[in-house]
Amino acid sequence: MSTRMLLASIHDVGPRSESAFDALQARFAELGVERPALLVVPDHWGEAPIRPGTRFATRLRSLAEEGHEIFLHGWYHRDTGTHSGVANFKAKHMTAGEGEFLGLGAIEAERRIREGRALLEDIIGRAVTGFVAPAWLYGEGAHAALRATGIALAEDHWRVWNPVTGAVLAKSPVITWASRTRMRRWSSLAVAAAARAVPLPKVMRLAVHPGDATSPELLASISATLASMLKTHRPARYAELQP
Repeated sequence: MSTRMLLASIHDVGPRSESAFDALQARFAELGVERPALLVVPDHWGEAPIRPGTRFATRLRSLAEEGHEIFLHGWYHRDTGTHSGVANFKAKHMTAGEGEFLGLGAIEAERRIREGRALLEDIIGRAVTGFVAPAWLYGEGAHAALRATGIALAEDHWRVWNPVTGAVLAKSPVITWASRTRMRRWSSLAVAAAARAVPLPKVMRLAVHPGDATSPELLASISATLASMLKTHRPARYAELQP
């Protein structure tokens, strides 16, 4: 079995994005990635709560039983805080009001992680694989909360690590796309094209979002990039990563 791994994921999974999720999952499956990791938002922007016993909750449990790794992906996904310094730059230029855990204090971050994990684990009937902050942005409070809650796996733009031990499990950029503005679409298309043309690290990560499903141009790039990566990397699970 090849040791070169591709970790593919679908972000912002929840009731409000279900149709986009279906389209993205179908595209992955067509290209040979049957069970991407799913990053689930318990209540996207406070407008789409996932409640036990609902049709969506039942489907989420079935997806977990089929072998999809389930990650807690924030609570609201929305950033309502104020920032200064480097955090202010990240909040303005690396996301559009989505960096929920960038400015949270440790107490509030821990509460959201504990409650979100309890909700998802009750629904799927097993432990979540880990936690990924919305927009991959973490503040000091978020890092403290991850250690306090014993979350065993997290990732940001450049690495996957164990917050409890501090062990880095993989170092690689995550290839993703942006649909918010023309400039961001162009930039993400250029990065994806470059990734198809250069030698890749042993572990690669590819992440898609619901907004990607609205753009034929982005979908074509996702398909081309995924097909290219699968020539050298096999679909893998985060659970396979070793310190």
